[in-house]
Amino acid sequence: MSLRYEAVVRLLRDPDRAEIYSPKAIKTRLSVPGDKSISHRAIMLASLAEGETAIHGLLWGEDVLATKHMFEAMGVKMRVMDDRLTISGVGLNGLTAPQHVLHAGNSGTTARLVLGVLAGQDFFSVLDGDDSLVRRPMARVVEPLRQMGARIEGREGGRYLPLAMHGIRPLKPIVYRLPVASAQVKSALLLAALYAGGESCIEETVPTRDHTERMLRTFGVPISSENGRICLQGGAEQRFVSPGTISVPGDFSSAAFWLALAVMHQDAEIIIENVGINPTRTGFLEVLQAMGAEIEVISVSSVEPTGGTLQGPAASSSALVGEPVANLMARTSTLNGTTVAGEIIPRLIDELPLLAIVATQAQGRTIVRDAEELKVKESDRIRDVAMRLQAMGASVLATDDGWIIDGPTPLKPAELPPSSDHRIAMAFSIAALIAKGDRPTILHAPSVAAVSYPSFFEVLKNF
Repeated sequence: MSLRYEAVVRLLRDPDRAEIYSPKAIKTRLSVPGDKSISHRAIMLASLAEGETAIHGLLWGEDVLATKHMFEAMGVKMRVMDDRLTISGVGLNGLTAPQHVLHAGNSGTTARLVLGVLAGQDFFSVLDGDDSLVRRPMARVVEPLRQMGARIEGREGGRYLPLAMHGIRPLKPIVYRLPVASAQVKSALLLAALYAGGESCIEETVPTRDHTERMLRTFGVPISSENGRICLQGGAEQRFVSPGTISVPGDFSSAAFWLALAVMHQDAEIIIENVGINPTRTGFLEVLQAMGAEIEVISVSSVEPTGGTLQGPAASSSALVGEPVANLMARTSTLNGTTVAGEIIPRLIDELPLLAIVATQAQGRTIVRDAEELKVKESDRIRDVAMRLQAMGASVLATDDGWIIDGPTPLKPAELPPSSDHRIAMAFSIAALIAKGDRPTILHAPSVAAVSYPSFFEVLKNF
């Protein structure tokens, strides 16, 4: 073990814990794993398409593997070669009844989106998840799918997994206004709409991530999106054809950890290559820049599936899914407090735990509101973030829908309790890297990072 490795992080696998120290300086260039949201959708749509699809840059995390295993259980053939997953699509009507319960593991995206697919099948299936996922709300997807004709049974009237699905074909088209801002619900209904006998329209009052709409266009599905109304024509005439190749850009939510570290650390400059900067995902970047963070978008380019082009000096690594890509440079910054609320919340919901940590290093008060959704993620992130920040000496008050945080406050090393939530574990690894003291921060159960960022601690070794 090198001295450099010892200076930053020691992973002790038995018991599963990490000792994390603050390095004096961080100067590095890195890339991040493929986008988790896009990886899920790429596997699902390639499985339902006609023809063979090669997916490059896929995230090989536990959540995405749950999606892969689920479609293999429904008869889709897949093969792995190097870093490429090739899928032989079975067509919209080619899935077969699984012999066993379909298990989504810890992945809410898998569970909710697959419900939309299962609703349009002519077979019976059962969907389950791990101890965390069975506590997460599913009624927001179940109720509109029932309106489309699917028969769904489950705990507390279908509010929670496990769920038994009696699909129907064709489904009834639907016009549905989302009661909560949720890309997962929107995506589930768009996937179900492929099996409906007519036009379905989903209306959202607040824009949410639009990866599903972009990728559906890539697979040849005419889909309109105007003024928050997304419409799709389903039915037997619907052609769903593989584009041949999909390249998945780097995950912005993974890049966010390194952006946060760079702007908070006393002496840091980090360049992150080939990151997806879909504007429905980059609220965290906008808030950091508004707080005074020194972050540069070095290059960006994208070719939209409809033919439109965003100009830029770099060739896009994910042109076939219409996703803009950039290199990001972040460095030590002087930060100011801010208020984060309203329409921007869905565009940085996964990064809010990180934002809370950044706020402890900002001058003045930061207020986060309208983030009740954090309570029903892999953990109650409002409670868990506040408890851990308080243990590290921060001035933070948890509210019903966010936090009130005063800064700047030097964080101190602490022993933090284990969490089954991958984003909490990684966010507080970042907090540990700026904590000042003679002892390390002790992080229990770091291996949970494998859910979305399997190489996270390997990256820390190189600091």
